[in-house]
Amino acid sequence: MPCDASGMAEIHRLYKSGFGEGPSLVEGVRDGDTAHASLVADHLATLSASLHAHHEFEDGKFWDPLTERAPGCALHVDRMKRQHAEMLVHLEAMDQALTVWRTTGRSADAEPIRQALAGINAALAEHLPDEEQNIVPVMESVLTQKEVDAASAHGRKATPKGQAFPMLGEILAAQPDGGTEWLHKHLPPPVRLIWRVLGQRKYEAHRRALVQGPN
Repeated sequence: MPCDASGMAEIHRLYKSGFGEGPSLVEGVRDGDTAHASLVADHLATLSASLHAHHEFEDGKFWDPLTERAPGCALHVDRMKRQHAEMLVHLEAMDQALTVWRTTGRSADAEPIRQALAGINAALAEHLPDEEQNIVPVMESVLTQKEVDAASAHGRKATPKGQAFPMLGEILAAQPDGGTEWLHKHLPPPVRLIWRVLGQRKYEAHRRALVQGPN
């Protein structure tokens, strides 16, 4: 049963833009500014939680059905597994470093984060285009819409408490049109209204604090 797996590219855009700006956000924190460091650390930790969940779902729910239903995809799946394992090393290094830096704000403590982000971004640059070119078309030919939609539901559950609006805003900002199509595709009218009335304002305040530091 054919399905629409375009959501893969949509969430990939979030990871490319979010982790891509990570080094500049870290550099923007003054040495010893724990309040600002904590905000940036929360932001990066939220992105990390999302990517962890995204890959955990693929590892647990996608790879076996893909290789069973499309045996010719097995080599691509094996490569995805190796790329996930490499990514995990960098993500876990960043997760660990964030716990220290958020409490000190020291530039020296941010160096492991910078190194981990370099590894994450290099791994993403290899993995995401590969997956979109060689895995997503197979998904759309052999997986059901229910199976694909379950990945999005799993990802939403991984969003830390209080980060729903910031995460939604980051997803929208990462889309080519600023998120207009994504909003109409994924959210019902009442939720779109809540976003426009409340969520967007909260997200914009979050972005200001993230870039400039809390007032």
